[in-house]
Amino acid sequence: MTAVRSGRRFAAVSAAFAAALVAAAPASAAPTDLGAQVEVDAVHRHLVALQRIADGHDGNRASGREGYEASVDYVAGKLRGAGFDVTTPEFDYQAYFLDSFALAVAGAPVDGDALEYSPATPQGGLTAPLSVAAVDDTPGCEAADFPADVAGSVALVQRGSCTFAEKQQIAADLGAVGTIIYNNVEGPVNGTLGDPADARIPSAGVDQATGQRLAEQAGAEVHLDVQSRLQDITTRNVVAQTRTGRTDNVVTAGAHLDSVAEGAGINDNGSGTAGLLETALALGGAPDAPNAVRFAFWGAEESGLVGSTKYVQSLSFEQQLDIALYLNFDMIGSPNAGYFAYDGDDSDGVGAGPGPHGSGVIERDLGAALLAQGVEVEGTDFDGRSDYGEFIANGIPAGGLFTGGDGTKTEEQAAKWGGTAGVNFDPNYHTPQDNLSNVDKVALERNAKALATTIGQYAQSTEGVNGTRADRAGLRTAQAPLPALGDHDRI
Repeated sequence: MTAVRSGRRFAAVSAAFAAALVAAAPASAAPTDLGAQVEVDAVHRHLVALQRIADGHDGNRASGREGYEASVDYVAGKLRGAGFDVTTPEFDYQAYFLDSFALAVAGAPVDGDALEYSPATPQGGLTAPLSVAAVDDTPGCEAADFPADVAGSVALVQRGSCTFAEKQQIAADLGAVGTIIYNNVEGPVNGTLGDPADARIPSAGVDQATGQRLAEQAGAEVHLDVQSRLQDITTRNVVAQTRTGRTDNVVTAGAHLDSVAEGAGINDNGSGTAGLLETALALGGAPDAPNAVRFAFWGAEESGLVGSTKYVQSLSFEQQLDIALYLNFDMIGSPNAGYFAYDGDDSDGVGAGPGPHGSGVIERDLGAALLAQGVEVEGTDFDGRSDYGEFIANGIPAGGLFTGGDGTKTEEQAAKWGGTAGVNFDPNYHTPQDNLSNVDKVALERNAKALATTIGQYAQSTEGVNGTRADRAGLRTAQAPLPALGDHDRI
């Protein structure tokens, strides 16, 4: 709660007593219109803070580094000041560091990058002929997709259908010494193998045009040099819960707090962090609401959803059952913004199937909150590539908003939403240019208000999503676990 100064002067003891009463008492109003209380200038102020934190710490806020720790302190401090019950649970993981990368085919340098968790090549790199996997509906997802001479080669595989890790595992099983995975849409591949345990052979990613050109060069000599290493890291999540409301029917909302090592990560995911943080501050730590609300700010998302995954896995079945639903906000201010809600009911029929029971209702409610602002949403595949992955893997209904990453805006989308067709939603995705200039303030405001409206709605009631707690026990026991695929670019 923000104190308002007046011209009156009170005795110090009276002021202290009044302040104590305000801090101890729940808010007088229920959060029925929380979106109206979230102002974009306040959201943007958090982005300024995150940019300055990055500027003061080697230009990034990556997990395990000083900029991330300062980000944790900033967010946790704001939440404690608003009266939340705040913890910063630690977790361990192996961080991936790429020291150098080079790729050449037929003696010509090729632009690309190592996939995260790619094993290192020998010092000086490796040299092998190029083999080309067949392009079909599941490219590189079956052994039959690879040519007979794949052993001893670097295999070129198109992105799509199965994970990057699965493609390189199949190639490795067939004797390939490396893989190059190229995009199936315009733009580069900013990808990960997801887990060091899944990484078998050195693997690179290139854009669609480069991959299509290389596909015509089967047998050409490839020189691939990846110098990478793993380091054990201990870092933290931030978890804050209201002190009022039912603790057996908790509305949980999250955003990842870390950036990639290349930059400040102001859209990815300062935008989701800032929108969620300002919503929490507007709600306050003791709202007059039937349900408790839990706000989570995840670490090491960019290393494969580590923070959120370890958090959910640390909960017992009963503790998971206490979570009514999960809302995820990862990139809500893209500069060439789209307006997407996770397709929880698979009504689009694209990619992964539907989420756990109630996920379609969340999609509808988030869409309605944007439609009330005059914005029509589209679905985006409910594939588990952000921090909701482990929640849906355990039967917890989920949803979220997304303004687009390295996908390309279509003519139809530009006509509907504005912006530029044929250009990525975020042309600066995972680059040093993801800074304060990389945020569409209109999209930021719309999404922040929509997420706040929906959180306020669910603080009042979640029965439209999940019925009663007894209903949830049966549904989650019966729910077949869904795979948590990884972050934005694991498939």
